[in-house]
Amino acid sequence: MSARLTLHAGPAVGFDQPFEMLLACHDRVRRSLDLLLRLQSHVAGRGADPEAREAARDVLRYFDLAGPKHHEDEERHVLPRLRACGQAALADRLAADHAEMGRQWTALRPALLAVAAGEGAGLDEHACRAYAALYAAHMAAEEAEAFPQAAADLTAEAEAAMGAEMAARRQG
Repeated sequence: MSARLTLHAGPAVGFDQPFEMLLACHDRVRRSLDLLLRLQSHVAGRGADPEAREAARDVLRYFDLAGPKHHEDEERHVLPRLRACGQAALADRLAADHAEMGRQWTALRPALLAVAAGEGAGLDEHACRAYAALYAAHMAAEEAEAFPQAAADLTAEAEAAMGAEMAARRQG
């Protein structure tokens, strides 16, 4: 494999711009999903070598720590605003996606832990691709519909409170 199995950080965005922070998280999700797919292919050909172990730890770290916080941000700040503006069906669909992502992650995680420990025999290609596809469709809906609608008519005070709550939850 010519491309190294690494995850690079993106540009920093502050909590003073919470919707931009959510979009920046999506960029990190995309990089983590790309790493997952490259890792699956790498492990199929080379096994759980040192590069694969490190990549598996990166994927685990993102989807164990940052991913759930991102979903909580959306469930606390985006979905209620969607419901308030008459978009309950969209909010319900996104919440259902979060639940399904959690189920799929729970199924993928043991194989990634095994790869991270150097014991992995492989990662299920179909499961990895299904997880990535679900996330891609979910993010597309958020970026095209949910975030613009939730941000519409958001006062500066409400935006500041949203960002402050997101930041405080990460510090606590």
